[in-house]
Amino acid sequence: MPNSSSISEFLLLLLADTRQLQLLHFWLLLGIYLAALLGNGLISTAVACDRRLHTPMYFFLLNLALLDLGCISTTLPKAMANALWDTRAISYAGCAAQFVFFLFFMSAEFSLLTIMSYDRYVAICKPLHYGTLMDSRACATMAAAAWGAGVLNSLLHTASTFSLPLCQGNVVNQFFCEIPQILKLSCSASYLREVVVLLFSVILVFGCFVFIVVSYVQIFLAVLRMPSEQGRHKAFSTCLPHLAVVSLFLSTAFFAHLKPPSISSPLLDLTVALLYAVVPPTLNPIIYSMRNREIMHSLRKLLQYALFQLP
Repeated sequence: MPNSSSISEFLLLLLADTRQLQLLHFWLLLGIYLAALLGNGLISTAVACDRRLHTPMYFFLLNLALLDLGCISTTLPKAMANALWDTRAISYAGCAAQFVFFLFFMSAEFSLLTIMSYDRYVAICKPLHYGTLMDSRACATMAAAAWGAGVLNSLLHTASTFSLPLCQGNVVNQFFCEIPQILKLSCSASYLREVVVLLFSVILVFGCFVFIVVSYVQIFLAVLRMPSEQGRHKAFSTCLPHLAVVSLFLSTAFFAHLKPPSISSPLLDLTVALLYAVVPPTLNPIIYSMRNREIMHSLRKLLQYALFQLP
């Protein structure tokens, strides 16, 4: 029976059984990855280059785009390489690195989404104090706290999970290394410490979730009290993209980790993992730019400048 000291590599889940389907999955994942890179890269460039977008909301959006780039770059390249080269192996160090970076980006993103809900709350419910509460120093501090929370959470889980003895082989039933699948390989009586860390994370996630819900209840009550229909429309238009991103992130992540074990299967686990690890980073740029005039105007300016510079 193997243990963690004798395992030099893990075997990830195959996306398809036949060579033709593997190549099809490779091209599909490549298209999704390039779309995510393009969308998040364009938003990052637009916010960084356009001075009119140097506001707290777009500063946090820039951080979100960077986290999305990191998140999808942690999982898809290895899955594409395995599909292209017809292999499923990942080294022990590579699995640990994928584990820690994915947890880091996901934890930091949820923390950032919580901060962004506070930004919208202050902008709509306390507009007269917005400049004071959301000055550049406060925004930088909150963004650093989100990234720091991601680092802390990922290091805690990685240290706890990879210190467990692994008695159930080295086959990971997922296309990347994640907590539930690694725990399934551990000795059944030895992962109490990781369960404690998981409970701590669940409490933090629940606290952030309650904060987001309370913030949006206050926002909706404030918007409904606005006398001007134009003002209500403008307030809703600034909140709906963030609310859509939060809903997409939470619904896919919660279903992935809280679904009943009785309905678990390799195909369902793979589908759900794709939903929460791949879909949000790809769709977030579309959601934020679709009805955002400032973003669209900045992107048009960037495109015109790029075309003008061509020989």
